[in-house]
Amino acid sequence: MKIKLDENLPLHLATSLEDLGHDLHTTSSESLAGRVDLDIWRAAQAESRFLITQDLDFSDIRQFTPGSHATFFWFACTRLADGSHQSGAVCPPD
Repeated sequence: MKIKLDENLPLHLATSLEDLGHDLHTTSSESLAGRVDLDIWRAAQAESRFLITQDLDFSDIRQFTPGSHATFFWFACTRLADGSHQSGAVCPPD
C-alpha cells in the first residue's frame, strides 16, 4: 500500500509500516513538515497515497469531502489518567 505518514506520528511507526512491506513516504522526508494542511493533502493525492495523520483539521468534511480523494486515516490516541495509553496505541510523546 502507498502511504504518506504525517509529521505528528512517531518515526518508528514509519519503520514498522515499511517492515510490513508498505511503500511509505513521510512528510518530514519530503520537506513537507510544518507546511499547511492543503500542501500535505495535495502531495498525498498527487501520489494516490493513503494519508495517516493525527491532525484533526483533516476531519473537516467541508474541506476534505468524503469520496472525492484517495483515502486518509485520522489516528486518535487516548491517554489514560496515569499517562499511559490504550493497549496497542502508538502515541507521540508529550
